[in-house]
Amino acid sequence: MHLFDQRLLGIIILLLLGGLVAVKRVATGSVLDAPGGRLLVQLVNVYNLFFLLVVNPGIAVLLLSRRIDLIGPTRVGIETPWLLATLEVVGLVIYIAGFGLMAWALTCLGANYQLGGSAPRSRDALVADGPYRVVRHPMYTAALCIALGLTCLLQSWALAAVFCVYLVLILMLIPAEEDGLRQAYGETYAAYGRKVKRLLPLVY
Repeated sequence: MHLFDQRLLGIIILLLLGGLVAVKRVATGSVLDAPGGRLLVQLVNVYNLFFLLVVNPGIAVLLLSRRIDLIGPTRVGIETPWLLATLEVVGLVIYIAGFGLMAWALTCLGANYQLGGSAPRSRDALVADGPYRVVRHPMYTAALCIALGLTCLLQSWALAAVFCVYLVLILMLIPAEEDGLRQAYGETYAAYGRKVKRLLPLVY
């Protein structure tokens, strides 16, 4: 037996998505940005948009209509009640935390925001406060939290695959993105990089 009502989860997902869109609009002045640049940059950003604007709303619609069993063939069969409840609670907490972290990062970036992997513009300042004091790429950490949280919440092998692909793409993009940051900010960014981990505090 699942811990959370399907419709409640669907409403939570839509509210989080709507809130994130509003924060992005207010903080950065835009809602959707066209991916450009190198192929890897385009790939990561298209994948990110697909996950946030297609997969998440799609899951919300299935939950609201109580049709989430349509993903049944991809779900992990967990019969132990305490394990199922734990996964759902942990998943929901990580999911909500991911949206909160992304909104916080967007607010701190403001007019400095660009799609992931883009080279800094001449007017862009190096942002090292807010969540950027904890990790160098909080937007990526947030995206991975959202994907992992949804995976745990729905116990789906398909969503686990989405998370794994996300992780691989982000790990491929970060070195290229940081090359551009080092070129733009020199020793300032190098010193920042020595103090702050990339994705997980104290780990990586």
